[in-house]
Parts: sequence; structure tokens; C-alpha cells
Amino acid sequence: MPNSCSAPRMTEQLTIARLGHRGDGIADTNVGPVFVAYTLPGEVVTVEAIAGHPDRRHLLHVDKLSFERATPVCKHFGQCGGCAMQHWSLAEYHIWKRVLVVEALAHANLIAPVEPLVDAHGQGRRRATLHARRGTHDVLEIGFSAPRAHHIVAIDRCPILAPGLAGAIEAAWAIAEIIKPAKKPLDIQATATDSGIDMDVRGSGPLSSQRTTVLAGIAAKHNLARLTRHGELVAQGAQPLLKIGLAHVALPPAAFLQATAEGEAALARLVIGHVGAAKRVADLFAGIGTFALRLAERARVTAADNEASAIKALERAAATTSGLKPVEAQTRDLFRRPFMAAELIGFDAVVFDPPRQGAEAQARELAKSKVATVVAVSCDAATFARDARILIDGGYKLSLVTPVDQFRYSAHVELVAKFER
Repeated sequence: MPNSCSAPRMTEQLTIARLGHRGDGIADTNVGPVFVAYTLPGEVVTVEAIAGHPDRRHLLHVDKLSFERATPVCKHFGQCGGCAMQHWSLAEYHIWKRVLVVEALAHANLIAPVEPLVDAHGQGRRRATLHARRGTHDVLEIGFSAPRAHHIVAIDRCPILAPGLAGAIEAAWAIAEIIKPAKKPLDIQATATDSGIDMDVRGSGPLSSQRTTVLAGIAAKHNLARLTRHGELVAQGAQPLLKIGLAHVALPPAAFLQATAEGEAALARLVIGHVGAAKRVADLFAGIGTFALRLAERARVTAADNEASAIKALERAAATTSGLKPVEAQTRDLFRRPFMAAELIGFDAVVFDPPRQGAEAQARELAKSKVATVVAVSCDAATFARDARILIDGGYKLSLVTPVDQFRYSAHVELVAKFER
């Protein structure tokens, strides 16, 4: 038998018919649909098989280009797994993102007006998690994971990051040089705050006092507001703060924020508009107070989240900000202990913004309640559709859905929906 290394590659030519919900091109073949990343409808492409993935192909060449094809903004596109759609014109990409929401609703037999997509990329992503590991020949690599693979694509720049993260990649390289990741990669989370870059390192194991001292020097050299390891303070030059409405929130380490500043503002505008003149509002899965602190400018708010550090930050911000109505904040696991229908008596509106898995348990209690207005914020159209069906079966009307895109060049889309009794 010939050596496998010298055997010719088995290639084929396919015509891309449409895009899948993850952004891959789909070709209809006699063995069923075949997925090819980085292709567009109407393109004719030459591909080869991918071992272990009979329904996927690796793109070798685009033989016939779509007129919608665009020049990627990043030299790492196609190797780095951070972006999937830089090769498509923004106008067509925006239409597709809205269609993702429309199709998810239709799949769940939900009927509601879907507004035009809100482009909330703004200045770019204000948080990113970089991975660091020792690669081939023990060479340090820092960047993002390759698409559908475990190896890391080393990067020196990322054009979708906000200006507030300028210098984050260089700082991550310097930190990793000192910590020296072993078999498992380090995760280095960088967040742009009003005070500078807040950075948290995970996967390092305990640090010696000598290494901690060196890392503190690196944090100062790279002007980091704060450097932590698994949330434990290594160095701090300034308190990482974020302005939310009238309040200034002191962020806990590795705090969750909306991906872009414009995304947060867009979601908040929609939520506040849907809540309207409500006098008493519950904000569930409230985090650091993205909605609660803004809503408190006009209504009494009860905020809940299972992250104790986020709730403490929200509580402190509310207590030190003048011009807000009372805010009651509580740490509560809303998956295991949702607000029961009886607890929701007296609330005019409820806002809920759960993680990707949705809020099924909370939706079931809301469906039993008499709350007049429910506003759902979701980062997953499929779990939103499931929770929406529960609310509708409980007597709510889904009156409006607005898609919001703060994850440009990806298949992720968020939405805000209003339910009314």
C-alpha cells in the first residue's frame, strides 16, 4: 500500500445552497446536507473530507465567488475560531441574523412581530478571554481556540476588540511568560473598564510570593487597573469601575458584562421602554445591575442573581448613588429557587436575563403569576422560544421581539421580547 502521507487528497466540487444556523455553508448532496465553513450561498467550492465528520468538508478553494463575499478584517480569520462570518457583506449578514430569530420563533410555533436587527457592535468587544499554552517545541502561544479544535491560534492583534482593551494582548503575553502554562492552558480574561483593563488569570495554580511580585510589576508596566488570579488580588493600580446609569459600579473580578458598551445601552433602552411606567419591578438574573440600576431611576426594584459578588457590587452602587428609588438585592439561585407566583404579587413588571440555558423554572412561575408585563432578554433564541411558549401557554401575549447583535461576525444573536397580559 502507498504511504498515506503521499496519497493524493480526495477532493470534490460542491455548490453551496444556503447557510446553516452556525454560519456554515450547506451543500445538498446525494448523501444529505454537507457543511462547509467560510462559504456563501451560490458559491461553487472545492473541498476535501474531514476525518471523523462525514457531514463536514474542509474548504480548499472557492471556484465561483458570491458577489456578497467581503474581504475579512482580520489576518487570522479562518484560522482563529473567534469569528465565523467576516467573509460576508455586513448588509446580508445583518439580514441573516434577524432571520435566525424569525426561524427560531417559527420552529416553536410562536407568532410575533420581529423588528429590524439592532447593530450593537459599537467600538467593539470590551471583554475577551485569551488562552495561553506551550505549543510545539515548547513555544508559548497566546490567542483564541481554532475552530472546532483544541489548539490555540497565536495572535498579536484582534480588530473586533474595543479601544479600551488596547494593550491587553501584550499584557497577557507578559503574564504568561512568567506563569509558564504547563499541560492545561491558562485562561486570561481581560475586561475594559472606565478605570483601565481588569485582568483575571485562571488555571495557574497557587503563585509563589516571588512570582506574585514579578506579576505585580508587569501589571504596573502595562497599566492594568487590576490583576487577579482566580479572583484573588495580585495587584491593583485603580478600582475597576463601570458607569451604569447614574451609578458607578465597582466590578468584582471576572465580572460578567454585556459584550459591548453599545450592546448594553441598546438592551437597556429596550428593557426600560418595555417596562414603561411600572412602579415596582423585579430584575431576575440581574448581575451587577445592568438593568436594575437604570430601572431604579424610576421604579422600586428587587434584583436577584446567584453570583454573590455581583449582587454585593450592585447593592453598594445603589446605596452610594443619589437619585435612585429603593433597590432590594438578594443572592438567589433562580434555577433551583425561582421567584414563586405568590412572591410576584405586587410587581408591575418582571425583567429576566438568564444565561444561555434559559430560565425554564422561572418562566413556569411567571406563567402562573398575574404580573402585567414580562420582559425577556436572551442570548439563545432556542431556549428563549421554549421559555416563551411556557409564558404564552400561561396566558401571556408575545407582543414584540427585537434582535440585537453585539457579537459581530459570529452566529450569536441576542433579543429582547415583551410579554403582556
